[in-house]
Amino acid sequence: MNWVESINNAISYMEDHLSEEITLNDIAEAVHISAFHFQKAFTIITDMSPAEYLRKRRLSQAGIELSNGNCQVIDVALKYGYDSPESFSKAFSRFHGVTPMQVKNGKPIRIMNRYTLRISIEGGNILEYRIEKWDEFDLVLYIRRFEAESSEQEIRKLWKDYIEDESCVTVPSRIGACVQRKTDGIYAEYGIGCKASDIENVPTIFKQVHVPAYSWAVFTCVGPTESSLKDMWERIYLEWLPASDYDLFPDFYDCYIENLPKGDPTSEDYVCEICIPVIYKR
Repeated sequence: MNWVESINNAISYMEDHLSEEITLNDIAEAVHISAFHFQKAFTIITDMSPAEYLRKRRLSQAGIELSNGNCQVIDVALKYGYDSPESFSKAFSRFHGVTPMQVKNGKPIRIMNRYTLRISIEGGNILEYRIEKWDEFDLVLYIRRFEAESSEQEIRKLWKDYIEDESCVTVPSRIGACVQRKTDGIYAEYGIGCKASDIENVPTIFKQVHVPAYSWAVFTCVGPTESSLKDMWERIYLEWLPASDYDLFPDFYDCYIENLPKGDPTSEDYVCEICIPVIYKR
């Protein structure tokens, strides 16, 4: 799968439906990607969620229409999904810095143009990775189910809850993982924990998850986890997946594991890994 092409196709779908009510699942289905993986890929690559992109593009187009025509504010508000002139005016003012009526009277507007993703070759940075064949294994995870659209916030909240929950003390947080088979739905599951072989007594709030034998692409990340993981995911989507001889394993499409060994995750020298199941392209 060409991820850059898929994201561009998703952007085209959003652009064609700016004046319609569409969901994250609608967009993902249109480009044949799971909602969870699309949300993650789009947010990392563009630094905004699909919902935020839609909101900004709609407000940008609304500003153009109000500045160029004789349309009424209420008509533009309804066209772009706002129930009332008041809610539209509030969102419009936050984005443009002026009210809809001020724009109709000649005030300048802010424009956010349509995004188009391209692969660019800069410098000579080498993306190092390795392909490993892993035997089947089990994970012990503190799992939470959430909607794909709110996945980034929910995963952060899960880590916070995990650290604060005394029941989790006996299970080292060495792994963050999404280990579910491909789903076309809007829900995903993410868990925190360790390999089952690393612990004897499993608290009842944890779930044991079986991971079949696969080939895995393993990417090493160096630096504070929040930034190093984000940077590596961006390189995986923009550099590695489009150009490599491997693709995401079809039946385990939404799966990935982040290995987080002992150490200070805020250190510039901290080393962790992103692991994704892959299949060789024939």
